[in-house]
Amino acid sequence: AISTDVGEQIEVAVAQAKDEQSQKMEAEFLEREKYPYKIFSGPADYGQLTFEYPKTWSVYVAKAATTGGDFNAYFNPIQVDAVGKETINALRVTIVNKSFDNVSKEYQKAMDKKDSNLTMVSTTIGKDENITANRYTGTIPNTELSGFIVTFKIRDKTAILQTDSVLFQADFDKLLATVVFND
Repeated sequence: AISTDVGEQIEVAVAQAKDEQSQKMEAEFLEREKYPYKIFSGPADYGQLTFEYPKTWSVYVAKAATTGGDFNAYFNPIQVDAVGKETINALRVTIVNKSFDNVSKEYQKAMDKKDSNLTMVSTTIGKDENITANRYTGTIPNTELSGFIVTFKIRDKTAILQTDSVLFQADFDKLLATVVFND
């Protein structure tokens, strides 16, 4: 009886190892599928914000800001779903026609609410790590979503890059390291 028990244990261990290996290979495949990255380039009159994002993501430009106002684009793996407060997107890009100080004050108000878990740190992002930005972590204001928001100044406007889920943190951080814009 002992020999079959050991044999069964070996079979179970081998099956488990194969399963772990296939999960690891699947994760590596999904990561490789994102390459080569695509390059996003925003409107020229709004500083031509540029960054790299996974080629497996789709992009939807909701508001092109051709007549002034705000610029809005949404990114998500495979497809971008109808945009709303409950919809999770891998990336939301907004360039608002407001000063960085005014946008910072709005987020400060959100952080000051008694039930807020939103926190902020000052950081640097970009290809040369030369862009000063505010990085917010926690529940995104006016939603139930937990993610990350990075805001920085572009000319007289403010760029807001946001991921609606902590699941996209690695992609978000990689993308932030490729940000460039024209002063």
